[in-house]
Amino acid sequence: MSRLFGTDGIRGVANVDLKPPMAYALGRATAKRLAGPGGCIVVGQDTRRSGDMFVAAITAGATSLGVDVHAVGVVPTPALAFLARSGPYQAGIMVSASHNPADDNGLKVLDADGLKLDDAIEEELEALIWREGELGGVGNAQLGRSVDASDEVGAYREHRVGLAGSIDASGLHIVLDGANGSGGAFGPGILAATGARVEAIHVEPDGININVDSGATSPASLATAVKERGADVGFALDGDADRLIAVDGHGRVVDGDQVLGILALERLSRDALPGGLVVSILSNGGLQRAVEAAGGEIVRTPVGDKYILEGMQVSGATLGGEKSGHVIVLEHTTSGDGIVTALELLRVMTTHASSLADLAAAIPMLPQQQRAIKARHKDQWEGDAALRRAIADASVRLGDAGRVLVRPSGTEPALRVMVEGHDEALVAELADALAALAEERLN
Repeated sequence: MSRLFGTDGIRGVANVDLKPPMAYALGRATAKRLAGPGGCIVVGQDTRRSGDMFVAAITAGATSLGVDVHAVGVVPTPALAFLARSGPYQAGIMVSASHNPADDNGLKVLDADGLKLDDAIEEELEALIWREGELGGVGNAQLGRSVDASDEVGAYREHRVGLAGSIDASGLHIVLDGANGSGGAFGPGILAATGARVEAIHVEPDGININVDSGATSPASLATAVKERGADVGFALDGDADRLIAVDGHGRVVDGDQVLGILALERLSRDALPGGLVVSILSNGGLQRAVEAAGGEIVRTPVGDKYILEGMQVSGATLGGEKSGHVIVLEHTTSGDGIVTALELLRVMTTHASSLADLAAAIPMLPQQQRAIKARHKDQWEGDAALRRAIADASVRLGDAGRVLVRPSGTEPALRVMVEGHDEALVAELADALAALAEERLN
């Protein structure tokens, strides 16, 4: 039986692969393992239509074991992490599939510190899920209660507005893309607290348009809006606002690696990058070269922001993140928060009186191509001799400065291929060839 938890919780197509009984079982398992009778958990969701269904199922499961459920409604994932850490909660559950398509949904469990769970605890929860029928229940007088706690999210908003108030971005014009997700109701007001003029796009969620041609995974419309409106910078959140991709004033995309590089170089300039910069194995070699040339250190981890945080805790780092736009600024948050990342970029831009384009130019990227191949047998790629040979041949053609990384997706039924090297045409050719072969061999 395959593992339920991927790199970012349990995910699947809502009401097809991921159904309410699973959310009910997770609610019971979380209540049993992390809360206990008389305890309480906090639950949030993004703007997907299926969110209400899953929150109801989680609530039924947890209350059946005597645990109160405080539902905060539609919130960014980092807001739920903030509340789990600062409130009277033993755990939090976020109902979101983040950057995935609108038809997907996911269940992400956080501990009392607002952190993603260790693999060992996830395995314990998984074992409880499969035998949830044996967990029993409590009598009527001991049942947990469902509490409308939507007003509690004001504490998160107030904290982030406080961060924004320490930045003077008056005179800057920002376009914010909310991805029709949960950050759209929070980001514009928080960014406006810097004094900048903020225009928001894709902030009209209807339950089915989250991430559709918008947000961090599809920044083309933001790039167009920045150019057409003459803005200085654009910021794109993803569906649950834990990622950020930026766009400079010329409409050029500045991805997570360059964002990390901008923040890291600024911190190195004032000797404030302890423990190095923690990134995943997918981060661009150009980022590593720029940071090391400035006297910094790069620490690499497996893919997934929870592994980034673990790496930061081990190395003593205060900054880490991924190419996808997950950035952890440990002074302010223990999870990726796209709004905080935008504020940190604005801080650097205003402090140094530099445009985003000029800052990004200091971190030249190596040509890199990534492909996601739908694959029914994504975990069997290492056993395919033809695919292994093709990967080895590609590595030889790229030379010492090139890289090929192949891994099963932790959030989708897909195999992910990354190719990096100096020759842009060769990188694209090899990425396409490996993707085509993987699709043929693994389906």
